[in-house]
Amino acid sequence: MAFRIGSLMSSTARLRSLKPFRALLPFSTSSTPPTSGFTNTTASFVWSDSDSDSDSESNSPLPYDPFSNKPAVPEPSDPTNLQEVFHKIRTQGLTNHAINMFDGLSKDGLTHEALQLFSVMKDKGTMPDVVAHTAVIQAYVDAGGTHWKNALRTYQRMLACGVLPNAYTFSVLIKGLAKQRRLAEAGKYLIEMVTRGMKPNVDTYLSVFEAYVSEEKLEEGKELLEELKKKGLEPDEKSVRSGTVKRGYMFNSIMRLFFDK
Repeated sequence: MAFRIGSLMSSTARLRSLKPFRALLPFSTSSTPPTSGFTNTTASFVWSDSDSDSDSESNSPLPYDPFSNKPAVPEPSDPTNLQEVFHKIRTQGLTNHAINMFDGLSKDGLTHEALQLFSVMKDKGTMPDVVAHTAVIQAYVDAGGTHWKNALRTYQRMLACGVLPNAYTFSVLIKGLAKQRRLAEAGKYLIEMVTRGMKPNVDTYLSVFEAYVSEEKLEEGKELLEELKKKGLEPDEKSVRSGTVKRGYMFNSIMRLFFDK
């Protein structure tokens, strides 16, 4: 699916990036009327006192080439350097983030959501707000340290602006929180994801439970698992076996937690 859409993207008009981010986090969206499932806003993510950048239009990124292994926009050399990260987003656009989201949704079998994302970009010539918010969340969780707090602030601002998260947004947020061993927060948003009718892939929910195992909080992990089961999430043993890349203590503990084995 990602290949087919990528081919279509390269044969259509170039995607336009959003207006530049202001300071570290602000961004402006197109004035195009909102489409179903996506809400365009003029939200500003100013977690810094600086607000000096201009509102001039950035150059349009090159179209996605499905035959090239080179990313549409180079990744920052240091993901903890937020100034560099947000400068790349502001000057080079959000195309690579949209591609990652599209491919992620497609690989998880969410073809309808992936096509909806693509249709907004192709037909309206604008980047859906969910892409911009998720890119900011991704930048914060990748930066590590206490930046997970700003990732949560961004997510809450996203909801306040009427922008709905998708499964990829939740995956980015949950895995980032789990990596920082923010167990309560990771569990909370895993439950919220399921409550919203989205099924997390095995990598997403395993990241949370592996964090519980690493912190030796198996009882809390079991409580979370039971709550998820009540909401309809039943982990598949084969998927869990193949998804748990760590062996030994981690693998055995995960299997006992999920399947009493």
